[in-house]
Amino acid sequence: MKFITKYILILVTGTMLIGCDSYLEEDPKSITSPDTFFNTIEEFELAIVGLYDTWGQDYLHGSIGLYRFTENGADIVGPNRNFGQVEQMMSYSLSESTIDAVYWNSGAPKTWQGLYSIILNTNTILSKLELNDVISQANKDVIEAETLFHRAYAYYYLTNLWGDVPYYRENLPISEVQALPRTDKKTIRDEILVDLQKAQLSLPSSINSDNFGKVSKWVAATVMVKIYLIQNKWQQARDKSLEIINDSPHRLLDEYASVFRLDNEYNEEIIWSTDFGKDLVQDHGWGNDWVDHFTPRIRDEPKESSKKAELSAALAARNEGFTGYGLQIPLPDFVKKFPLDDLRRASNITTEYLGYELNFPYMPKRWNLDQINSPRGNHADNKLIFRLADVYLMAAEAENELNGPTSAYQYINKVRERAFEPDQPLSGLSKDDFRLAMYDERKWELAAEGERRMDLIRWGILLDVVKNTEYRVYDPAPNIKPRHVLLPIPTEEFILNPALLESDPTNNGYR
Repeated sequence: MKFITKYILILVTGTMLIGCDSYLEEDPKSITSPDTFFNTIEEFELAIVGLYDTWGQDYLHGSIGLYRFTENGADIVGPNRNFGQVEQMMSYSLSESTIDAVYWNSGAPKTWQGLYSIILNTNTILSKLELNDVISQANKDVIEAETLFHRAYAYYYLTNLWGDVPYYRENLPISEVQALPRTDKKTIRDEILVDLQKAQLSLPSSINSDNFGKVSKWVAATVMVKIYLIQNKWQQARDKSLEIINDSPHRLLDEYASVFRLDNEYNEEIIWSTDFGKDLVQDHGWGNDWVDHFTPRIRDEPKESSKKAELSAALAARNEGFTGYGLQIPLPDFVKKFPLDDLRRASNITTEYLGYELNFPYMPKRWNLDQINSPRGNHADNKLIFRLADVYLMAAEAENELNGPTSAYQYINKVRERAFEPDQPLSGLSKDDFRLAMYDERKWELAAEGERRMDLIRWGILLDVVKNTEYRVYDPAPNIKPRHVLLPIPTEEFILNPALLESDPTNNGYR
């Protein structure tokens, strides 16, 4: 199942509260009205594929996507040069005006709009499903479960990035949607946990090859664990983690590097990844380019510039090329602190290739040098969203907070088994020391996988970490403020809907 193409667009009257003029600007032949649609299982399934397609767009899980808000501005990756498209996040110079332009045409407004387009369309699907009296209840349960997941997952990101946000679960008229105030994030999270649990019950336990990229019950469960950790609900987080560990078909691979091999994209450790395809054109006119952000560009390499032609020839002999952007590379701080004897280091940091010393470090687990099957801007590489090692570490964290480290070692050490030879299991730590060890373990294990900045925020240590991290280009330490744990609501939204400022006239502290 490949998502970088438009399968269906649900027609609604007017635009959304997001106020995006380009939203729903499609060829009329491709637009289907809900009044004449939603009669068969196949039509509902097409509508759901449309939701996956939205997740695959540049402003969500396509391109660098949500990483600009979940990885940039933390302590793992950053650009190798001054680059205005990522400057505001990396330097914490965000304002209401600059956030609107962050990262080309795929900044915060597009992310906000994309998430609410998913919510609008899921509410339409659910309302039409309720009225359908042709489809069997068993099939309706599966359709409902998958749709509920998408809505909950959209609200998961909205509350993570903006805190209190407009919240609705009904198929409302656009005029009502555009006047919604913000709802407390706790209320939203409590209710989407209920939806996720319902989704988990009816979603499949595994995904067959015809539907790779779709969500299983374990994807819903993983999002639940993440929300429980945000809420400090340690027992629920621990118990749900153990459901995944004990009952799912997923297992940890024996070798860390194998998780990221391009010929192993559907391995047993991966709980969910977005499924991209080569030569599938997006709105901007090319294929998926997210790996290019991690891949070197030849103009920067090698360190000995006189050998540039020689390196290019060596790469070409292997049908490879340094044709990336070099905008997501390990920070100096990350390179210096990553343990030298940790076997994961080679997948996360390389400073030489084919015998050539490189000018910058790179993260090979995320790059793609294949120029024959995967040219620049047109990659089929899936984007990993969740994997089982993350769940083990969340189980360890929750168990430590609940009962101390005694029973938490089994989960963190299971992840560390493949990281060291000989093994280096943790032991003898206090509860506080274990917590600190967990901070680092998630950093090394899940580097640049979209977790780090959100982890630092929920632990309450983002500001301290940023102020004590060595950066390559931007120095955010003088700029970062407590307000930066959230984004400001894009300007166009509260211009269209003044109710967004009623509960918080400061717009998350940015005015």
